[in-house]
Amino acid sequence: MKSELPSAAEYSAETAQFPALTVVDISEQQSFVAESYKNQVLFNINADCMRLSVFEGQYLWHQHPDSDELFLVVAGELQIELQNVTQHTLTEWQSIVVPAGTVHRTRAVGRTVNITYERQNAQTVVVEPAV
Repeated sequence: MKSELPSAAEYSAETAQFPALTVVDISEQQSFVAESYKNQVLFNINADCMRLSVFEGQYLWHQHPDSDELFLVVAGELQIELQNVTQHTLTEWQSIVVPAGTVHRTRAVGRTVNITYERQNAQTVVVEPAV
C-alpha cells in the first residue's frame, strides 16, 4: 500500500476528474482506492471543488489561508484536531466546517471515507510541528 502524502503544491494543483452533468457513484469511487491515502477532486462547483478523501492514519498539521473546508464523513470515524483547541470526532453523516486560516490536522480511525468541499486550488500551508 502506498502511504506517501502529496506535497501541498500537488494537493492544491489537482484538477477535477469529472465534468458537470456526470453522474458519479461515490461508493464505487471509494471502493477503487487501494492506497492508504488518496484525496482527489471529483467536481468543480463554481469557484469551489468537492473532494473524495479515503485514508488511514493522519495528515500533517496545515491550514488553508484562503478557504474554509467542509468535512462530511461518509464511512468510518474522522478526528479533526485544531491547534490549541479540543479535538472534534465525526462519525458517519456528521459534518463540520474548519474556517480559513485554522491550523488543523485530520486523523482517520481505521479506514475513513469523507467528502470535503473547499475553494478550487485552495492554498495549503504545512505547519510542522504545530506551534
